[in-house]
Amino acid sequence: MKKSFNIIILCVAALTLVGCNALKSLHSEYKSQATIPADVFGENVTLTGDSTSIAGLSWREFFTDPLLQRLIDTALIRNTDINSARIAIQQSQASLKAAKQAFFPSVVFSPSGSISSFGGSAAAKTYNVPLQVNWDIDAFGSIKSNKRKSEVLLMQAQTIEQAVKANIISAVAQQYCTLLLLDHQREILLATDSLWKISLETQKTLWENGKSYSTAVNQMEASYLNVKTSIVDNQRNIRQVENAICSLLAITPRHIERSHLGSYSLPKALKMGVPAMLLQYRPDVKLADYALAEAYYDTQAARAAFYPSISLQGLAGWTNDAGAIVNPGKILLNAVASLSQPIYAQGKLKANLKINQLEQEKLMNQYVQTVIDAGNEVNEALADCQAAIENHDYYHRQVEVLKDAYRGTHELMDNGKAIYLEVLTAQETLLNAQLNEAINMYNGAMGIIELYIALGGATR
Repeated sequence: MKKSFNIIILCVAALTLVGCNALKSLHSEYKSQATIPADVFGENVTLTGDSTSIAGLSWREFFTDPLLQRLIDTALIRNTDINSARIAIQQSQASLKAAKQAFFPSVVFSPSGSISSFGGSAAAKTYNVPLQVNWDIDAFGSIKSNKRKSEVLLMQAQTIEQAVKANIISAVAQQYCTLLLLDHQREILLATDSLWKISLETQKTLWENGKSYSTAVNQMEASYLNVKTSIVDNQRNIRQVENAICSLLAITPRHIERSHLGSYSLPKALKMGVPAMLLQYRPDVKLADYALAEAYYDTQAARAAFYPSISLQGLAGWTNDAGAIVNPGKILLNAVASLSQPIYAQGKLKANLKINQLEQEKLMNQYVQTVIDAGNEVNEALADCQAAIENHDYYHRQVEVLKDAYRGTHELMDNGKAIYLEVLTAQETLLNAQLNEAINMYNGAMGIIELYIALGGATR
């Protein structure tokens, strides 16, 4: 009873060394102090004023192409970066479990025995069979801060997995769109190959009939051969992109089944939502906030180091080593309470606290920069989307006009009323317009994907 009373006195004495406000501060939980500017996306971006946004869509709702969904599913299962991120989460979960267990006493079973003889006397056998108990009292929040820091580290690991997942989904979708563009370009080139072959044959006929010059045939054939080489290069690019997708899926090189670029249409409007609600989805913004929380708890632990540490130790068991050799053994009981108050630590405690406070300040600056960069990414992606949408009708009309011009010029050449240069120019201009229209469709699709990711999409 007296020992227990002494332990209580020690604990009370330790608690009286600091005031109630200091104790409350040491046990306080992190609250984010960071704010997001209302114009984070730029002055020229008009928001919808509600919480609805494409960022709130799951990736399955956003990417509706079943063939693309199948590729993404495979990537999320097989990709090695995703699996490494999942392992990191399991490691953080194990660390958090250990941090929670620190609130409880540690128990150690440590039996020992010895045989001794002095001056030829009979051997004396002694033994101890104790259970040792050690309990650190978390009066000043040191253990709690470590536990909360472990919780933050787990949330960081989970957010990193979300970031890796979003990057993988984005990479697969972008490579898939690149494949669709290359397929569409191949269709244009093959159609051009057929048309230019007819033009070349027509030019040869005119030359054979004395209505054209050999230079015209040579120029026409050179352009025709240029289309042939473009088809070969296009096929090589297709193989390269297919291999890149296979790498993301962690599978051996093979043909990638896909749909058609023409099956995609650009939206007439994009729902943005409210900035503060949008950025909550972005993994980098969440990670910057978690880094602040981690630094906060490190600072709390550095403050707690200035205050006493209290521990209770107990020992109970059996022994025959009690001043005389007796058998059977007797019960061994021992209880100790200890208090350790730092007095002079060569300035290490103050330096550690200052370092952690400065780390918090540095991470706050990094958080602000992360938010600014996020706003810039959204602004750039939105500008790409809007430009592609606005250009779509112009490119489409340009192609239609140039098709009519090509047909008319070709008819004039057939009747000997147009020279080969006019036909050649019409052919090349039409081809460039068709390729530009395809690239604009691709840019629009890529811009929407980038906007979706920039707003924090694909994290769910």
